[in-house]
Amino acid sequence: MTAQARTDAPAVLEPVAVAESSARRTWRAFRRNPLGLPAVVVVAVLILVGLCAPLIAAEPTGYGPDVLQAPSAAHWFGTDNLGRDIFAEVVWGTRASMLVAVCSSALAIALGVLVAVVGAYFRRLDTAVGTLVDLMLSLPVLPLMILIAALAGPSLPVTVAVIAAFSWPEVTRVVRSAALSVVGLPYMDAARVIGGSHRWIIRKHLLPATAPVIVVSVVLTASRAVLSAAGLAFLGLSDAQSWSWGRILYEAQQSGAMSSAWWTTLFPSLAILALVVSATLMSIAYNDARNPRNQGR
Repeated sequence: MTAQARTDAPAVLEPVAVAESSARRTWRAFRRNPLGLPAVVVVAVLILVGLCAPLIAAEPTGYGPDVLQAPSAAHWFGTDNLGRDIFAEVVWGTRASMLVAVCSSALAIALGVLVAVVGAYFRRLDTAVGTLVDLMLSLPVLPLMILIAALAGPSLPVTVAVIAAFSWPEVTRVVRSAALSVVGLPYMDAARVIGGSHRWIIRKHLLPATAPVIVVSVVLTASRAVLSAAGLAFLGLSDAQSWSWGRILYEAQQSGAMSSAWWTTLFPSLAILALVVSATLMSIAYNDARNPRNQGR
């Protein structure tokens, strides 16, 4: 029995060691990418700003005496048409924008991955899933988002729900493609032969195999959610009680300061650009790091 245990031990430990080695190789390749770590730093800074917004600046409310003041030592990002500090607006807007990104991307990923895995694993449902995804992707997303947000009323839950409702088909398309390439592999057939339940096979084999694609989808979906939320807010379809980057642009446009006071639009636009670009670069760097040819360099 002791000899048998010694013989079986490496077979049990080998998958764990292989997984850890693969993770280390991916991390080394990611660190060598000149775009990866800077993008992670930018995203991490924005997350920290959102979490620590009350500690960084007071919430901008009411009116101020310095109307449309250019950036200075007193007001780093200048002031808006009501004398409110734009630096504080951007900081508090980071909090709302990150919240929308996290919540809407979480809903979209959960629904998209569920539909993708069900369609790929249960092949009888794959045609219906593919047709549904193609139909959703063919819809004019922006007009429908505007229509639903206008009918439901501007609020944070409505914004999150609308963005998630039109984001999951893209997640399903990408994850389903990866899952279909895994379902037919021999080890999946072996898992069925030994009597593994559908839930066990999906949880232990299918989801881990598609995890890299899901990770990339999370990052890209969150960045797209920020863009969509900013677009809805710029049209006046966001919660007027909370600051967001899109609301700053909306108020600058409504007050007419967009053309006369460049700072009212520059800094929230830079915040949106920084998040979207860094999230995109981070996903590209992760994809490159997962490539075995890059891991061996």
